[in-house]
Amino acid sequence: MRFIQMLVLSLAVVLTGCASGVKHKDMQSSIPALQSDKGRVYFYRSASMFGAAIQPNILLDGKVVGESKPGGFFFVDSNAGNHEVSTSTEVEKKLTFTLDKGEVKYVKTSVSFGALVGRIIPELVNAAEGEKELADLSFTGTLSAAK
Repeated sequence: MRFIQMLVLSLAVVLTGCASGVKHKDMQSSIPALQSDKGRVYFYRSASMFGAAIQPNILLDGKVVGESKPGGFFFVDSNAGNHEVSTSTEVEKKLTFTLDKGEVKYVKTSVSFGALVGRIIPELVNAAEGEKELADLSFTGTLSAAK
């Protein structure tokens, strides 16, 4: 009986770490249009339970813009130019890319094994893959912060 209680409690802790909220497919029409002098970067993470408790901040050009939450996504509108995305647990992982005016980029964060703690790896994915994977993910950002 004690084992079952511990199992239920553990499952509850893991599930509370997952993103909840409006799905991308349900809110797509309410996402503000991209300003012509900006680019947009979507950040997302699949809903896998693997590494669910690991939810580090995501930094864009050294500023925290959100968290890597399982099953979640958010976006940031930014100036055109060179950008750096970083995440950090026991090791900092970085991704650099160039964003053009009017361009939309997709950054997927994934969990990998680490020596002590899992690592969150940011990677740039193509638009077709990013759009497909966003559909069933929950919005974890704020629309006012994206402007």
